[in-house]
Amino acid sequence: MQLVCLGANNPSIIRYIRAKERLDRDFDFLGFIDNDERKWGKRFVGYPVFGGIDKVDALKNDDVFFCNLITRDCFTRYETTKSLIERAATLVNVIHPAIDLEMVEVGVGNYIQESVVLQPGVCLGNNSSITVGATVAHECVIGNSVFVAGGCHLSGKITIESGAFIGTGATILPRLTIGEWSMIGAGAVVTEAVPPYAVVVGNPGTVIKYVEPNTSLESSSPNLI
Repeated sequence: MQLVCLGANNPSIIRYIRAKERLDRDFDFLGFIDNDERKWGKRFVGYPVFGGIDKVDALKNDDVFFCNLITRDCFTRYETTKSLIERAATLVNVIHPAIDLEMVEVGVGNYIQESVVLQPGVCLGNNSSITVGATVAHECVIGNSVFVAGGCHLSGKITIESGAFIGTGATILPRLTIGEWSMIGAGAVVTEAVPPYAVVVGNPGTVIKYVEPNTSLESSSPNLI
């Protein structure tokens, strides 16, 4: 497998590349694409940045796969992955090889960093990202284009709907639903269900406002995002 990643930002990807190379001699990391023109023609963690999203057309073939590493917000991740799909890029998961996926269902286009725990019964959709040290307990269901930041703890049987953003170190109690495109602040302790588009902060978590639904979202395209 040859891999190209979108987003030359976080050096943590090198841990995945090195671990994957040790385990799979057929794995070949080619480099990055990034829409920041200042990075074009340079190298990131030792690999080339080919250019922007338009470079997909020249790079794609039956042996080249793509994954989005952008995690700064769920809408940006949604939009940039949509751009990959529109250019007929074939998406693949980038999941650190040390993560135990026994009895875990995973979609496509997900980015999961090292030291994440996914307990049995977890179901992860497409185009989501879970970063270092997060814990997702048994039978949680995570939708599409979700971001779970480092050090979060999702207790058992939680449903995280598509587009939700879970900030660093947040804790969500069992059997709750976190609504689509909601935002949970860093360190929040969520004790009640969260409505769609709500912004929740504090301990106990409190809704402080609602964000405006983005009319450009294509809810009619559930296959990936």
